Amino acid sequence: MRYSDFDQRLAALGALPVHRGRLVRVWLQGQALDTGTRRRSAEHFLPLALRDAVPALTAELDALARVRSEHAGNDGSRLLVELADGQMVESVLLPRDGLCVSTQVGCAVGCRFCMTGKSGLIRQVTSMEILAQVVLARRQRVVKKVVFMGMGEPAHNLDNVLEAIDLLGTEGNIGHKNLVFSTVGDLRVFEALPQQRVKPALALSLHTTKAELRAHLLPRAPKIAPEELIELGERYARDTDYPIQYQWTLLKGINDGDDELDAVVRLLKGKYGVLNVIPFNSLEGDDYQRPETERIHEIVRSLQSRGVLTKVRNSAGQDVDGGCGQLRARARARAVGAEQVVELRRKRTAKLEAT
Repeated sequence: MRYSDFDQRLAALGALPVHRGRLVRVWLQGQALDTGTRRRSAEHFLPLALRDAVPALTAELDALARVRSEHAGNDGSRLLVELADGQMVESVLLPRDGLCVSTQVGCAVGCRFCMTGKSGLIRQVTSMEILAQVVLARRQRVVKKVVFMGMGEPAHNLDNVLEAIDLLGTEGNIGHKNLVFSTVGDLRVFEALPQQRVKPALALSLHTTKAELRAHLLPRAPKIAPEELIELGERYARDTDYPIQYQWTLLKGINDGDDELDAVVRLLKGKYGVLNVIPFNSLEGDDYQRPETERIHEIVRSLQSRGVLTKVRNSAGQDVDGGCGQLRARARARAVGAEQVVELRRKRTAKLEAT
């Protein structure tokens, strides 16, 4: 279900724009659809047909997504969210009232250091399923910031993501700078975002200054040179007055050398942005390793001293073995294991019956 479909359903029940806006606002706050205002109860302003349909609408919205499991960590709780068709995505309750949501089941970019990328793309997450992740989180606590940095590449699901961002930045009462669109870099993003009513902040996955290495690490990302990607980001940052967040997953012996640091200074010094260095979550695979802690601190000190605003941002959930994609991967592995056990039992039973 996309929001536009839901909006048409409400209109067919006689809901005027004021009624539809009211229902979406209370839902996005995690409240009941028939929640009234401070001065009037819902029965005094919602059309009768709409009031009668509230239980069915509520059941349908609740079925969009449910929390299958929650894993509390030092940096926030990671939620394994099951969608109506049984597919699973991950959301993360971040510090300072933040929430990270997923935009796809799986991902087609295939980043070599990402667990989600190893599964490939299963399907798109609809705008209502994206919004449902926010609703689930708001039923637990306040959410004032939403980052589209979970499973999936938002640029590959652009219509649904932009529809969700528009709702969150209007009816969802989230400041536009507190909506963060993360992408590996896609020209459609730089064409579409400036035209939106709600213009989110932008996070660009850079990871290296070397075009060939970036093409290897992000095999199905658009072939945009790092220099060009930074220039596109700088243009959007200046137009919106939001600093760009450049994402850099630190991989030991791959992109943590002094040559990379020198190139980062050359490309980012004086730019309107911040470099987020993300030490690799070693639990996500054996092909790569994270640099030693002292090297990470050395990198940050070096870049800071040379004029590049740099922060360390750990992938949430590492302390509970829940880095991006890991909870879903483990749940799928358990499900496959259970299916194999059932199949073995069926074969054994059939063999016994045959004898």
